[in-house]
Amino acid sequence: METLPDVQACQPEYPINLTRVGLTGVKKLVKVLREDEGRPIVLISNFEVFVDLPSDRKGANLSRNFEVIDEVLEGAINEPVYVIEELCGEIASRVLSKHEYATRAEVKMKSEFIVERSSPVTRTPGQEVVDIFAEAVAREGHVRKLVGAEVVGMTACPCAQEIMRDQVRRELATLGLSPEEASEFASRLPVATHNQRGRGMISIQVCDRRCVSLEEIIKIIERSMSSRVFGLLKRPDEAVVVQRAHSNPKFVEDCVRTMAQKVVESFKDLPDDAVVIMKQINEESIHQHNAFAERSATMGELRAELGAEETAGCCASTPSPSPSTSTPTSTAASSTSPSPSSKIDSEVQTK
Repeated sequence: METLPDVQACQPEYPINLTRVGLTGVKKLVKVLREDEGRPIVLISNFEVFVDLPSDRKGANLSRNFEVIDEVLEGAINEPVYVIEELCGEIASRVLSKHEYATRAEVKMKSEFIVERSSPVTRTPGQEVVDIFAEAVAREGHVRKLVGAEVVGMTACPCAQEIMRDQVRRELATLGLSPEEASEFASRLPVATHNQRGRGMISIQVCDRRCVSLEEIIKIIERSMSSRVFGLLKRPDEAVVVQRAHSNPKFVEDCVRTMAQKVVESFKDLPDDAVVIMKQINEESIHQHNAFAERSATMGELRAELGAEETAGCCASTPSPSPSTSTPTSTAASSTSPSPSSKIDSEVQTK
C-alpha cells in the first residue's frame, strides 16, 4: 500500500508547545450498570478529549482520539461500566498510549441524568434532571480523576426574613400582644422573604482507582440548600416545600459551608489529598445580579478546619434515608477552576 504523507508530523512554522489539542462535542451513548440492578442507566454523553502537543509537531493525530472513545465504549459492552470517572480514566490512558509524542491526555464527559422523585406529601411521581460530569488526566504512571454533579434547588434569604419578622412583631404589638407573645408567634410561622433558584455544584478529584459515590454528592447538594425543588407539585406539596424553605433560610455562603461539612461527614474514607471544589450560584429574585460562593480545598484542609482530622481513613458513614435514586456510581463500585490550594492538581479544570 502506498504510504501517504503525514502532514501532522511536519515542523510547524512557529515552534511553540500547545497545552491542549483535541476534539470537543463528541456525543456518545454510554450504558452504566449497577451491581444491584439489572437494567443499565443510559446516558447521552458529550466528550472532550485532548493531548498536549510538542513544539516540533505541526498537528496531533485527532482521529486516534475518536477511535479510542469508540474502542473503550465498545469494550464496555462485554465489560460493564460501573463508574463514569473510571470510564474517562480508561479513555485518557489509552489516548496517551496512542500519542507517543504527548506527555498528558485529558478527557471530559458531561451528561444529563434523570432522577426519579416523589413529591413530599401526595407522593406524586416525577422526574428531575441532574447535570453530572467526570474528568480524567493521564500522565505516565498515574491517572487523576474527577467526578461531580450540579443540582438545582431553592434558597430563602435570611436577611430579608429577619427584617420581615421584626415588622411582624411590631404589627402584632399594635394588636395588643406582649413583646414575648409577638416574638413567639413570629417564630412559629414561616415569615415572608425573597427566594432564589440555587445551583449547587460539587466535584471531587482523586487519584488512580479510588471512586466516589455520585449518588451521595447529589444528596449533599440537595440538602445544603433551603429546600429541594420538584417538577410537579400538588397544593399540599407546595405548602410543605414553601414552609421547609422558609424554615431553613440560607445565604449563598451557608450553602457552600454546609456542603463542606457534609462532604467531610459523608466521605470519611477519602484521603487527605483528595481535592474538593464546591460552588453555589443563587439566581436572585429581587436583584438583577446573582450571588456566588466557592470553596476549593483538600479533604485534609477541610478536616482540619472542622476539627475532624481523626475521621481520615475511617469507613464511610451510612447516608441518612432519602428517596431512592439510581445513579451511575456507588461507593462500592461507583460512580469546575483550579484550586488555590498548593496541593490541588491544576491540570483538571472544572466547568
